[in-house]
Formats: sequence, structure tokens, C-alpha cells
Amino acid sequence: MATEISNKPLTGRRKEAVARVQLLPGTGKHLVNDRTPLEYLTRETLVQTAFHPLVVAGAEGKYNVVARVHGGGLTGQAGAIRLGVARALVREDESLRAVLGRAGLLTRDPRMKERKKYGQPGARKRFQFSKR
Repeated sequence: MATEISNKPLTGRRKEAVARVQLLPGTGKHLVNDRTPLEYLTRETLVQTAFHPLVVAGAEGKYNVVARVHGGGLTGQAGAIRLGVARALVREDESLRAVLGRAGLLTRDPRMKERKKYGQPGARKRFQFSKR
């Protein structure tokens, strides 16, 4: 029954990154854009961030994760995968909602890039002021 539920990918987002995450019963093999997570995310800390919900839920070796990610940078993509994995785990087992929620893994990070304002070179930076 678990495979039927998980066939539809769940979406995770952070900053400009969007991840479509699929949770499949398996042995704990993960793929991010058809590569190993360490090969794609390049840093061990980002891999740990991305798959932290599995550790919190105690399901490290129970599921294979297939993620398609685009947009943003590597940190944002890792955060997007993290949210997608957490949502997929909750869909798989509703009793994990409390555990993952307490760990803050089901909350979408609302921080976005601030827009550039007119009369300035960036969002906060001002053009150089000249008194004379």
C-alpha cells in the first residue's frame, strides 16, 4: 500500500529552490537529480540537512528517496528536499506529524530575497552620497 500512496511526488520549497520528492519503500538509497546526494549537494552537511527528517522519524533504512530539484543554490535545494521528505513521511505515516512538527521540519521557511528598490543599486545598498 505504501508504494501506491507515494507514487505522486510531494513538493518542498525554500528560497527559489523547488524539490519534487518521492518516497519509496526500500533500503535507504537516495537519488538527487539522478546522482548520489553527496555528488550533487557536494557537502556532507547539506546531505545531512536534506535527509534529517528520516533521522528524526527513525526511518533511515526504510525508504529510498528520489528527488528532482531546480532553482536557487545548493543550500536552498537541500532545504527544499528536507521539507519534501518531511511531507512525504507524514503522508506515509500520519503519527509522525507530531514528531516532525516539534522538530520544525514541516514549516516552510518563509524567508525570501528582498526586492530591489528604485533609486538604489540593490535591496538595501544605496548609491554613494556626495555632499558637494
